[in-house]
Amino acid sequence: MKKSEIIFSIILVPLDYALLVLAGISAYFTRYSQIYEENIREVVFSLPFGNYLKYVYGFAFLWIIIFAISGLFSMRPAKSMFGVLNKIFLACSTGALAVIVVFFFSRELFSSRFIVLAAWVLSIFYTFIAHLLLRYLQKAAYKKGIGVHRIALIGTDKTSNELALAFASQTKLGYKIVCQSAGFDRGLEAQVRELNEKNLLDEIIQTDSNLSREEVIKLIDLANEYHLDFKYAADLLGAHRTNIDVKTIIGIPIIEIKKTPLDGWGRVIKRIFDIFGSILAMIVLAPLFLVLPIIISIDSPGPVIYKTNRVGATGKKFYLYKWRSMVDGAEKMKKELMDSNERAGGPLFKMVNDPRITRVGKFLRRTSLDEIPNFWNVLFGNMSLVGPRPHEPAEVEKYEKHHKKLLDIKPGITGMAQISGRSTLDFDEEAKLDTLYIETWSIKLDIIILFKTPLAVLFSKTAA
Repeated sequence: MKKSEIIFSIILVPLDYALLVLAGISAYFTRYSQIYEENIREVVFSLPFGNYLKYVYGFAFLWIIIFAISGLFSMRPAKSMFGVLNKIFLACSTGALAVIVVFFFSRELFSSRFIVLAAWVLSIFYTFIAHLLLRYLQKAAYKKGIGVHRIALIGTDKTSNELALAFASQTKLGYKIVCQSAGFDRGLEAQVRELNEKNLLDEIIQTDSNLSREEVIKLIDLANEYHLDFKYAADLLGAHRTNIDVKTIIGIPIIEIKKTPLDGWGRVIKRIFDIFGSILAMIVLAPLFLVLPIIISIDSPGPVIYKTNRVGATGKKFYLYKWRSMVDGAEKMKKELMDSNERAGGPLFKMVNDPRITRVGKFLRRTSLDEIPNFWNVLFGNMSLVGPRPHEPAEVEKYEKHHKKLLDIKPGITGMAQISGRSTLDFDEEAKLDTLYIETWSIKLDIIILFKTPLAVLFSKTAA
């Protein structure tokens, strides 16, 4: 860890403790304020502030321990603020639960549920603002070259060059490339030795996953020799095998590589999440179910709902429902337009200025409103809120072997590919991201993707 990161981490501990105490104090005075008594309810119990403050000090210390366990004091670069907020929310919720448990067994402490609730909300708000400001200061320091991780980037393939460009253009990531090599050789070894002697190198990052095993071992040995951190970018299709189950049969360990954490109870949890999520979405979007059919009918003749065949989990076909965004009979016109396909590197058809799209359809696609009826598919069980996009049977027939992984789970309304570039990704990149999602699924990941989807729609120039 860099010295600047250690300093920021040390600052966070007393700062968070002070803010947690402040949250408790703020909750107390809000509860005993005149506004509360006049607008909510009269205070019917007495709680001396001095006695209350003793409990606040103790609980704040307990929460700091929870924060430390949650990893909130790590100031590593390239950490997203959404991830920090998520950790703060979970840590504060765990702390609040601890208060409730103590409150349950020792009711004589105090009996105000409002104070507990207000302290929980305020602690999340206060600590997130503090972490946000410190992250801002850290990024400002990165721009001046302070605390930047100086790296040797190993790889010259597409992934390596994309990372190199990102490190160079986005100083807030906190990385600076001081040397780059296609692989391990004597030249790299000499360069690393020279940079290390001048204290200008912190870590080696291998970004080309196609290097030989021998080269990788030499890179690890090189990092160990000069006490450098070693990181690598895994092959998303082959190396992300985290879902393993080990069983012993007659004393012999048998390892099963599971296709996805969705096997078993994960599938049940995701289905319950999908049912409640789709019902909630349709309630919130109910006005659009009334307005959009009228607008679509006025704009062009044809059915309001577009029903088409798609391939779902395990290759089963189902009817996908969308608001019609093309002229009636658009499927018949597709064969004539295949030569104009702009989606390179895969079986999918994409045309930016597709002549089949109606005027209203352009708006529906740009805002992804054409996909609202997909929530019916989720409710019926053909689709999920999050997953790989459903493709046409003719497109699935062109899948290569490793693409079949996408059919292990139900397709989704949104997914990793949609929040990572939408239709600007080529098919192989999209497949890699969806494969990563399948192999690392969690409800937490689903929630993150759902929260990021509206931003991807708003700030993307093209629709998925």
